[in-house]
Amino acid sequence: MSPGDEHDYRGKDQGGRADDPYSTLGGTRQTRTRLPDGDPGNPTARRPVRNSRSLVTITGIVVLLVAAIAFANRGGGSDDDASPGAKSSGAAGSGPTAATGTKPVEGKNGTIPSGFARDEQGAQSAAANYAVALGSAEMFNSDTRRTIIEATHDPAVVSKLQTSLDAAYSPAFYANVGLNEDGTTPTGLTFISRTVPVGTKVVDMDGDAATVEVWCTGLVGLAGEGATKPVTGTWFTISQKLKWVAGDWKISSSSQAEGPTPVNGDNRASTADDMAAAVDGYGGFTYAR
Repeated sequence: MSPGDEHDYRGKDQGGRADDPYSTLGGTRQTRTRLPDGDPGNPTARRPVRNSRSLVTITGIVVLLVAAIAFANRGGGSDDDASPGAKSSGAAGSGPTAATGTKPVEGKNGTIPSGFARDEQGAQSAAANYAVALGSAEMFNSDTRRTIIEATHDPAVVSKLQTSLDAAYSPAFYANVGLNEDGTTPTGLTFISRTVPVGTKVVDMDGDAATVEVWCTGLVGLAGEGATKPVTGTWFTISQKLKWVAGDWKISSSSQAEGPTPVNGDNRASTADDMAAAVDGYGGFTYAR
């Protein structure tokens, strides 16, 4: 993926955290989860914080999890920005670790949720779900990629974007992530590409357009014996310009930037077989809010 831009986070009336560019999303403040108080006489009621035994610097391929987002920067439309949100001023700030907002959407466009609310919450939900879809392994197949782009983007930019992506997903591109030149996975291996939204922020809304940033973590690589491109984790922020089109939010353009990235923990890397089993056994989420 190529780095992008547009780094500001939430607007002034978004839960009272506008003066902090990263708020509780891994920047100058850190999200803290309050654990239940244990027995005061029991010193083991809470686990002590462990220092990392090692900090591993990962070099190699630039993250390819959201390839569509990176290439979307070549095309893309304009923004008029979207309607004032219906969310209360304390909705996001009062419980950063709890789910907030109204009942999830019920509609779907194929496998992708649709019918988001025409407010700040709906824009954030759309952006998070679109990030998941655009960062999936299905993007590496030409047929499913076209379906995803049509479901997530403004029809005015779809044709140009499809052409750009068809050219971008070249034999050389596939080889760079360890796939066969036609995009298929080598025999005996499992290809993994997942994006997981950690948080969202509305940067701007005005009329029928919105700019939403989605802080994400993700996985990409091959699992299995002999894999030359092992599964690695990454952190990045996607900025999506959304437009209200035909009763739903759609992407008109987008960009991506690295981080914010937390310090690596001291977890030992799992075996390739364990990673492959995890991907086969744990399904991804289709709704985020």
